[in-house]
Amino acid sequence: MSEDQSRKRLGRGLAALIGEMDRPAQPERQAMAADGKVPIEFLSPNPRNPRRQFGDADLTDLAQSIREHGVVQPVVARPSPTEAGRYEIIAGERRWRAAQRAGLTEIPIILRDVSDRTALELAIIENVQRTDLNAVEEALGYQNLMDEHGYTQADLGQVIGKSRSHVANTLRLLRLPEVIRDMLVDGTLSAGHARTLVTAEDPAGLAKRIVEGGLSVRQAEALAQMPAGATATRQPAKPAEKDADTLALEKLLSDAIGMSVSIAHKGGGGEVRVAYRTLEQLDDLCRRLKQEP
Repeated sequence: MSEDQSRKRLGRGLAALIGEMDRPAQPERQAMAADGKVPIEFLSPNPRNPRRQFGDADLTDLAQSIREHGVVQPVVARPSPTEAGRYEIIAGERRWRAAQRAGLTEIPIILRDVSDRTALELAIIENVQRTDLNAVEEALGYQNLMDEHGYTQADLGQVIGKSRSHVANTLRLLRLPEVIRDMLVDGTLSAGHARTLVTAEDPAGLAKRIVEGGLSVRQAEALAQMPAGATATRQPAKPAEKDADTLALEKLLSDAIGMSVSIAHKGGGGEVRVAYRTLEQLDDLCRRLKQEP
């Protein structure tokens, strides 16, 4: 089968590929039971798995579910390329970790004999389809396929079922400083916010302002596009100083009604504001305006 044909098949998704594999690897009889289960300690994580973050609370919840219902979806694995009789996880490391917490001694697997490249492709496809990867993990997975197996951005888009622009925008996140990548990993900053900072002069400083201000992605874009030196918080304009005649009139009215009066000229008109401290003062002002005794 040609490489192009293999990539087209991968583009149809993880489930399709697993169902189409012509010759699954022959299991080690002493390791795999008839029901497809193997001792849980016979499995090892894939060192190239793009997923690096496994939340403790998430694993605890999944472990509880496994105690009650078992492992509903088998782990996909391949024969270990370095250790005979062992298996390397292709997809399902989270389920394997949670199963250990749940105290299982065996775990169901689907065994496939695939290359390093295909194993990495499958790991990325499964995690992207499940939205299990954070943006940095996804970008690193794409970069590994490009560096190690000569993929182009268009190839990756076809394989994972995403647009080329999605792949390109995700890869751009790797150009950000480590401090911002950490914010992406822990969820402090979204991928949409982070993409606005790729070309910014001070991405770390802007990221801090975005988080502290709770800015939307559109607001973050506007902030990142402001010229250098113009991103500082603007000081409110000082009100224009009042002329002597206006100040004298304010004093005259204030003395007459016993309340604070402010006059603001606007063009040919303006407004007069009277500040009262109690409801009794307001009642007194109303009586005066109505000329009541």
